[in-house]
Amino acid sequence: EVQLVASGGGLVQPGESLRLSCQASSTFDFSYKDMKWVRQAPGKGLEWVSIVSMNGNVRDYADSVQGRFAASRDNAANTLYLQMNNLRPEDTAVYYCAQADSVWDRTGQPANSQLGQGTQVTVSS
Repeated sequence: EVQLVASGGGLVQPGESLRLSCQASSTFDFSYKDMKWVRQAPGKGLEWVSIVSMNGNVRDYADSVQGRFAASRDNAANTLYLQMNNLRPEDTAVYYCAQADSVWDRTGQPANSQLGQGTQVTVSS
């Protein structure tokens, strides 16, 4: 069973916005887990993008997206979000949500080795 499914990606021009969603299955215990967004650009490894603590009070971002991206979550809906503004060509990647090891986790690897289904974001003029 795929427990995490990201959606909302697409092809946009530089400067435009996208909102990604990640739906967790009912068996994932979403509200009890710190969650993160990671991405993988063509030919590169997994890169940490953002983390949101289980209650949503702690949020942090990679320097490359700080001030442009905003992560949030709705525990009642088992859903993680990533609002991406002022997109740049270097943001082009497949985006995944994943469980974090802890609120201090800033790695690109999922805590439980399960990455789920990603969504492609392409920023190009």
